This record gives sequence, C-alpha cells and structure tokens, in this order.
Amino acid sequence: METFETEKYPGMDTTPLSPGQYALYIFLAGLPLVGVILLLVWAFSAGGNIHQKNWAKGMLLIMVIIYGLIILSFLGIFSLGLLGGILSDY
Repeated sequence: METFETEKYPGMDTTPLSPGQYALYIFLAGLPLVGVILLLVWAFSAGGNIHQKNWAKGMLLIMVIIYGLIILSFLGIFSLGLLGGILSDY
C-alpha cells in the first residue's frame, strides 16, 4: 500500500495523519483569519503531506459553503425587512 501511494504521489509525504495532528489542524483552522490563511497555504503549497492537503481543501470547501449560506440568509432577512418597511406605508 505504501509503495502504491509513493508511486502515485512522487515527491510527497504519504504518511497518514495522527489524531493529534488532526486535532491541532482543526484548532488552528478555527482561528479567525489565521486559520483561513493556514488552510490556503496547506491546500495549495507544493510538496507536503497529501492527506493534509486534501483535508485543507475539504475544509476550505466547507467554509465556502457555510459562508455562502450565511450571506444568503442575511440577504434574505434584509430583503424581508425592506419589504416590510415598504408595505407598512400602505
């Protein structure tokens, strides 16, 4: 198994991440602004651990989806407020 991954990803570290590493990465990714910068570095830098890169890309995808849903909900609440303000004149 190890030789297959080494052949598939030449020049990259293919050792699995430990639970302690996952816990540290989740903690660091949760820090405001620093976490996003770290995720971008981990996801798109050359070399490094392939499992860490894939985890960082997944976390970035989840962040984009969550932030998009938050923005959509705020826009919906704001538009309902505007609509209520306009209709209150009638």
